[in-house]
Amino acid sequence: MSTIANRRPLSLAITSTAFVLVWLALAAFPYIWTVWGSFKVEADFFSRETWQNALFGIKTIQQTGEPFTGSGYYGAWIESQFWRSVINTAIVATCVTTISLTLGTLGGYALSRTAYRYKFWILIIALVFRAMPDITLVSGYLLPFFQLNIWGYLPTAIIVLVALNQPFTLWMLYSFFVNIPKELDESALVDGCSRFQAFRLAVMPVMWPGVITTGLFSFLLGYNDFAVTSMLLTQENQTMIPKISSFLFKIQAEGHVMYAVAAVVSATAPLFVLIMFFQRQLVAGLTAGAVKG
Repeated sequence: MSTIANRRPLSLAITSTAFVLVWLALAAFPYIWTVWGSFKVEADFFSRETWQNALFGIKTIQQTGEPFTGSGYYGAWIESQFWRSVINTAIVATCVTTISLTLGTLGGYALSRTAYRYKFWILIIALVFRAMPDITLVSGYLLPFFQLNIWGYLPTAIIVLVALNQPFTLWMLYSFFVNIPKELDESALVDGCSRFQAFRLAVMPVMWPGVITTGLFSFLLGYNDFAVTSMLLTQENQTMIPKISSFLFKIQAEGHVMYAVAAVVSATAPLFVLIMFFQRQLVAGLTAGAVKG
């Protein structure tokens, strides 16, 4: 009887492990294949003869003498100045995250501690704006931006992205603050702290997992945005995602598709590093927001 009981967990472990490995292989294959192909020439990676050309780099060897080449990265970063889009993306994503977290943290804390009924309506209005497609909201900004002559600049896109992201940060941080007992604030107030000191010294140290989680999502919004930045920024100030989009159509006509492939790999790689570095804080933050404190 004990032997049968011991076999079942083992079979279950083998099945679950095999399933996870297969899922990881399927999920990782497109990116691994793209990274591999970014070091080939266009005739190999987009070969219509056989997929083995992309695997072994037959045309790459004929053209460069080596099975791998970095010409795609050189063309994208140096010849097409993709590095400018990287800098623009870093500025936009960092500013959006900083402003959204500052406003969302203060607003979420205030709403979680107030007893007035307007709290419900503020959250509902924020939810409605969050549910609306970004493109419908961005179109309303265009005419004022043209009239004020501020269209095409990074601060303009940052303002719009913060406005679109603020309902999300407000809701998410509010859910974290609600799960923190009010007795924590009250204890700090009894000890002589002001309301802001109680917020900064007593509540925020407990809130860091939630702040990091919300900050990651806010950063990804500014990093991966296409609709807002493609409509509000000039070609010189483009961020990475719209740059890759316009870049792809442009270089297809010129026969340099590998520039776009290299740019895609360059834009995706930092996200893997970011998620791997903050994975523990991300899981802790999501768990903390789902469990009643």
